[in-house]
Amino acid sequence: MTSFLSGFGLGLSLILAIGAQNAFVLRQGLRGEHVLAVVLTCALSDALLVAAGVAGFGILVETVPWIVPLFRWGGAAFLIVYGGRAALAAWRGGSSLQAAAAAGGLRRAVTICLALTWLNPHVYLDTLILLGSISTQAASPVMFGVGAVASSFAFFFALGYGATLLRPVFTRPVAWRVLDGLIAIVMWSIAISLLRG
Repeated sequence: MTSFLSGFGLGLSLILAIGAQNAFVLRQGLRGEHVLAVVLTCALSDALLVAAGVAGFGILVETVPWIVPLFRWGGAAFLIVYGGRAALAAWRGGSSLQAAAAAGGLRRAVTICLALTWLNPHVYLDTLILLGSISTQAASPVMFGVGAVASSFAFFFALGYGATLLRPVFTRPVAWRVLDGLIAIVMWSIAISLLRG
């Protein structure tokens, strides 16, 4: 149980910071659009990465140095474009909770979610290297990994479905403009940090 709680606590602390993926899940939750598919995509992706880290895949990432720069540049490019789209939406305005309900399809939502997850080099550092290496120090590395995976499922479901509590605020178009502006800033900030290495 101690290993499970350690994995849960560390996994939750790594995922709590607002980032591109979390901002996207929040937005989908506010819109009530493909929430289950989005939170499952995020949580299952994390589960695969944590399992690979606990199984020792972090060693491969350390021995193949070109993997991290590849994901860093690809992730930065994606975040710049996605941030630009959010900034344009904030500039144009006109969105509201009702108008946004049919804004995108399931395939598009899952594709964006996968890109925000798998093109983010920080996710590899957090799951494959950090969680993977710390799991070796746990009394039960498997239970440590299970705890980290459980924290991911708990967080994404809480974020995606908990966003409904904020819906009354987002019936006003100005709230969407503020959210889109904040998402653009988050995306570009992460892109800049990736480009700086």
